[in-house]
Amino acid sequence: MPTHDNLSKTDGTKEEKTTKEIVATTDATPASSSNDDDITVSDSQTTSDEQTTSQPESSQALEQKDDANIQNEMDDAVAEDSEDETTLERHSIEKKDYHAMSKEELINELKSLVKTEKIQAIKEHVDEIKAEFDAKFNEESDHKKDEFLAEGGDLIDFYYSTPLKKEFNSVYFDYKEKRNAYYQNLKKDLQSNLNKRLEIIEELKGLINVDENINTTYNHFKEIQEKWRNAGPIPRDKYNTIWNTYHHHTENFYDFLHLNREFRDLDFKHNLEQKLKIIERATELAQETDINRSFRELQLLHKMWKEDLGPVEKQYREPIWEKFSELTKQIHENRQRYFKEIDKVYEKNLEVKHGIIEKIQQVASDTPSNHSGWQTKIKEIEALRDAFFKAGKVPANVNEATWDAFKSAVRAFNRDKNAFYKNLKKDQFDNLKKKMELIKIAEDNKDSEDFQATTPLMKKIQTDWKKIGHVPRKDSDRIWKRFKNACNFYFDRINAQRKEANKEEEDNYEAKKAKLENLKELKLSGTAADDLKTIKQHIEEWKSLGRVPYNKKQIEADYNKVLDGHFEQLNLTKKETELIKYENKLNALASQNDDRGLAQEQSFIRKKIDDVRGEIRQLENNLQFFKHTEDDNPMVIDVKKNITKHRETLEVWKSKLKKIKQL
Repeated sequence: MPTHDNLSKTDGTKEEKTTKEIVATTDATPASSSNDDDITVSDSQTTSDEQTTSQPESSQALEQKDDANIQNEMDDAVAEDSEDETTLERHSIEKKDYHAMSKEELINELKSLVKTEKIQAIKEHVDEIKAEFDAKFNEESDHKKDEFLAEGGDLIDFYYSTPLKKEFNSVYFDYKEKRNAYYQNLKKDLQSNLNKRLEIIEELKGLINVDENINTTYNHFKEIQEKWRNAGPIPRDKYNTIWNTYHHHTENFYDFLHLNREFRDLDFKHNLEQKLKIIERATELAQETDINRSFRELQLLHKMWKEDLGPVEKQYREPIWEKFSELTKQIHENRQRYFKEIDKVYEKNLEVKHGIIEKIQQVASDTPSNHSGWQTKIKEIEALRDAFFKAGKVPANVNEATWDAFKSAVRAFNRDKNAFYKNLKKDQFDNLKKKMELIKIAEDNKDSEDFQATTPLMKKIQTDWKKIGHVPRKDSDRIWKRFKNACNFYFDRINAQRKEANKEEEDNYEAKKAKLENLKELKLSGTAADDLKTIKQHIEEWKSLGRVPYNKKQIEADYNKVLDGHFEQLNLTKKETELIKYENKLNALASQNDDRGLAQEQSFIRKKIDDVRGEIRQLENNLQFFKHTEDDNPMVIDVKKNITKHRETLEVWKSKLKKIKQL
């Protein structure tokens, strides 16, 4: 077979041709240098279920590609590396699980990359971060749009942004600015380096048939090689042409150098030693567990083999190239197995995500009928959303469909939720109107002096307030404070007045205690008229002392008991005594403004009058049984006495009723 070191003057190099037949390729897609954002080298691009990558191709389709296509891709990758020398730096930056990160975490990660890493080395990381952030933000925006439309908004008026979105855009803008500045400078450097390399090729061409000492010519050649190695990157679209031209003239020089075998053999020996070292390192990489790292370094080894080293003696050319090619294939196969394992993980993640989507659909199918039920459902959906993002990546070819199914399930839930809260808001606005009416009543009556009429009203509106349902959250605290302040103002006034009244009642109590002691010590003269006048004067004085605290009303009973003792000493009829005592009782009720007590007393007297009249009628009916009996019959006499007694009692009750009506 042709070998890597078997060079041809007519078609460039056989080294390039045979390498195309053997070397494994990367899964990176060469990008156009016309767009600064697309200038990148990706010799080991991992898959993402948010971005389209070539990983499925690396695990299946690449096995079916012919060797020429594989090598073409390797050449393109080496050309990319030659243009952008940050490839190894780029792949040394950890690529985290951006899919599982929150928007806040994605922003912090982007900030860290832009601040601490070289701007040309982070494109793949930034692109994936942006895709994840946009996906999460767009899902949130869709949710807000559904709410906006559910509330009757016009789609043309919808606009949604957040502080997080603005912060992300600001950091991403800084990244773009820095990256554009870098590639504008790089573009100038690439052209400058291209011109240098063209000059080096012209200098190399001039070595052939030069009229000078061979030692001097050889040293000049070594200087040219060193210049070439240090000339810097050039545009990728020029790389292979320039390299082939350089290699062609290098081979021409070696042909020219055959006149001095010593120098050529020395070079052959050096090249062989270096290529054996490359093979030794490739052998180690074939055992490397970090598949991506081994593949990246393999690409670098191919670049060194191609760019930095010349041919070896013919007898070694085919064996060492075959050995290097076999190791390349082995590393490539290791990578394919790695991606197949990744595929299995992604398939499991896909199953998990399908299960989460089904759970979301189940939760959404059962619509609650109240606010607390919806709040529980919302928490369930949020937990499932978090689980979906943490479930990991899925195969790229089903990523979009999986994402759409997830958004569809969540949006179905959100539509039902929005419809419920739209109706709930209507009820809440009705409730707000009702509560505002109660606030007006409270504020209109908070300064009222008619406590007797206003207090029941204020208590009623407090009860009504509790019966009215929720109002919009933004109004809840505000209207509650207004209502509470008005009610508290009114009842604080009542409490202040009661405190003042309580103090007055305590003073009344102390005065009545002293008056009661005076009444106990009162000595009657024995003259009924004078004594009655004295007792009535005491009663008037007692009445003037006013109410006492409710828990000390026993003093009224004590007073009546002492008063009854004095009345017994007077020579008064029973009716007169009863009426005087009753008048004192009425005065006590009146002094306490006890309207309810007076009403109950009037009702009690009326009932007593009815009862006595009933007793009289019954007794008069009983006399009918004795109409043929003598009047001196003891039973007749007893019935007549009872009738007289009840009639006297009836007159007393009638007099009491008359007095209570006069109040």
